[in-house]
Amino acid sequence: MSMQNLATAAVGDAQAADSRVGADAVHLQQFTVRYEFPVVFTHALFDTANPVLVDTLRRREPDKRHRVAVFMEQGLASHWPGLARQIVCYAEHHGTGMQLVGAPELLPGGEQVKNDPSLVSRLQRRLCRMGIDRHSYVLAIGGGAFLDLMGFVAATTHRGLRHVRVPTTVLAQNDSGVGVKNGVNAFGLKNLLGCFAPPFAVLNDADFLRTLPRRERIAGMAEAVKVALIRDGAFFNWLEAHGAALAAGDDAALARLIRRCAELHMRQIGLGGDPFETCSARPLDYGHWAAHKLESLSAHALNHGEAVAIGLALDTRYSVQTGMLAHGVDDRVHALLRQLGFALWHPALDSRLPGGEPALLRGLEDFREHLGGELTITLLRDIGVGEEVHHMDDAQISLAIDWLRQREGVS
Repeated sequence: MSMQNLATAAVGDAQAADSRVGADAVHLQQFTVRYEFPVVFTHALFDTANPVLVDTLRRREPDKRHRVAVFMEQGLASHWPGLARQIVCYAEHHGTGMQLVGAPELLPGGEQVKNDPSLVSRLQRRLCRMGIDRHSYVLAIGGGAFLDLMGFVAATTHRGLRHVRVPTTVLAQNDSGVGVKNGVNAFGLKNLLGCFAPPFAVLNDADFLRTLPRRERIAGMAEAVKVALIRDGAFFNWLEAHGAALAAGDDAALARLIRRCAELHMRQIGLGGDPFETCSARPLDYGHWAAHKLESLSAHALNHGEAVAIGLALDTRYSVQTGMLAHGVDDRVHALLRQLGFALWHPALDSRLPGGEPALLRGLEDFREHLGGELTITLLRDIGVGEEVHHMDDAQISLAIDWLRQREGVS
């Protein structure tokens, strides 16, 4: 084509573009995707007499032999040394319904597992080499951080594998393990890389909780206090009445706490209207703006539940100070958290930025940036009634910190 022809064609393209200005667009009027997954409460999940696992795998295609890749958190091996062999025996016993594509693989756990990008790519490559496809399963057994990692790996391999979670901590069984979030940490930010992808199923085996250290059992209870405060006043009253039993390790009380907490989280996901957080609100994250920052400021000396407990105490006190909440509720929340076994002070609360500003206040902007849009924080209007606000006063936050310092007897 000559230069003159090229110029003529360019003019024609420009005129055609001008003629399209203001043209009607084709809009997708409705796009609905149905999500459905069970959260099952059981015991002895991998006992060959327990059909829960194989029935879960066969839920959609009951006559198929399903391929399964199993990944376990390494820390389980010391408490459950025969678990991998038990899983193999279970698969062999139920061989008409499931087939392991390899021996259960042990991986590191804890928050640090979410800090290694090379592990994500290694696991994605491993699943490809196993021949795992969208009709196969990734079965992940471990705590919340481990499940976050494996959920992200499953959701990003073949654009979505079937992911079955087996949470092994209180926090994972009553909160993170029953949600739709998956992610890993990156560039110093918690859960920066991730996705919203519901699991195929969640299987809560209460037996795993028997070997948890006391610190881990207690840590998961913070999320129960949180969801009770913002969604269910009767549940908060129950927690107060059974605080001593929960602190003493009563299994029946713990089972009741986990089930009700999971139910309330699932209700929010299913009926809250924004399960994938497309708006600016994070309605189940009461106390979390401070908690996330405290985790990083303490270099994760505070685990998630411990940081949440401090965040709950601070935001409840802030709600009282600003007139949203009746006096005395802050004392009740503080007393319950202490009774459950939480220490509600950490030196990270006193951390300062180079200019002298409390480092914790940076958590507000981190919280906003994670979703974008307007800062939206859930505070407390009454026990069982959360309310979203779009501003928090720095001076009032500092007063709440001072109140907590005094209540905890810190000089």
